[in-house]
Amino acid sequence: MPDELSIGQLAAAAGVNVETIRYYQRRGLLHEPAKPFGGQRRYPAAVAKRVRFIRRAQALGFTLEEIFTLLRLDGAICCAETRKLAASKLGLIETKLTNLQKMRDALAELTRQCDAGRTDEPCPIINVLARDD
Repeated sequence: MPDELSIGQLAAAAGVNVETIRYYQRRGLLHEPAKPFGGQRRYPAAVAKRVRFIRRAQALGFTLEEIFTLLRLDGAICCAETRKLAASKLGLIETKLTNLQKMRDALAELTRQCDAGRTDEPCPIINVLARDD
């Protein structure tokens, strides 16, 4: 890989599209190099690693603000702070999973009621959604 990349080469090396690179720049996650007169911005090849870091962190559920914090911690002795962020994220995910399980159970019960219902009775799903309580 060359030492410096065009934005298209950077995007390809990182496995994203050019607009993702530009978006990360607008959000402050990536530095936008100066554009030489009559030329094209060039990015250090190491920026591809940073983009992949961002994508992996997003896949784990971290927000861009949280990723910005993680990037600031990168390279420092910061395992305790990083662990705290990860533990907080894990707690949020577990809460979401619990809520999703409740939603799944409720929808499964409503569909069972629909399956068992008669055609002359109101739809149980519509009835639940239309309730005012």
